[in-house]
Amino acid sequence: MNTVNTLSRRGAQSLSLVALCAALMAVLGLIPKIDLPFGVPITLQSLGVMLAGCLLGGWRGFQALVLFLLAVAVGLPLLAGGRGGLGVFMLPSAGYLVGYAFAAGATGLIMGWLPRSSPRQAALSAFIASLLGGVLLLHAMGIAGLVGIAGMAPMQALWLDMAFVPGDLLKCVLCAMVVYSVAKALPDWPFGGRA
Repeated sequence: MNTVNTLSRRGAQSLSLVALCAALMAVLGLIPKIDLPFGVPITLQSLGVMLAGCLLGGWRGFQALVLFLLAVAVGLPLLAGGRGGLGVFMLPSAGYLVGYAFAAGATGLIMGWLPRSSPRQAALSAFIASLLGGVLLLHAMGIAGLVGIAGMAPMQALWLDMAFVPGDLLKCVLCAMVVYSVAKALPDWPFGGRA
């Protein structure tokens, strides 16, 4: 009986964290976006992708972003600028949107493989995981969307994507700072989904 209660409690806690991270993405969408001429806005929501992976791990980070994207798909205006609905998945930014879930999953997996025994190590690992999953993978999927949906040449899409790199590097630093604070306050937090 005690094992059932423990499993039930863990499941409820996991579900709560997934929902909380999806809600964080919605809150980050309230911050105004900066529109760029090629149809992909600058938003803070990619920071939420990085945080989901680092704090929840690969699987739960992926789940949180899938939940968020499903809410967007059914029409909730959760993207920066109050956008939502199936139409946003037909825009040049669709590669980035679909990439959110995969980037969170990759960030979490990478975070789980890296050392996290001290707050400083956890922060450095979060920066590296965010850079690889939250920037490189997310940007690769975004570039694929620009090529496939906007019909851009691959090199043109790559050069246009470079507009996001400085801001996303800053988001990696912010994610590392959040992870550092969490690691100091909650030393047993299972970064990357691992205890």
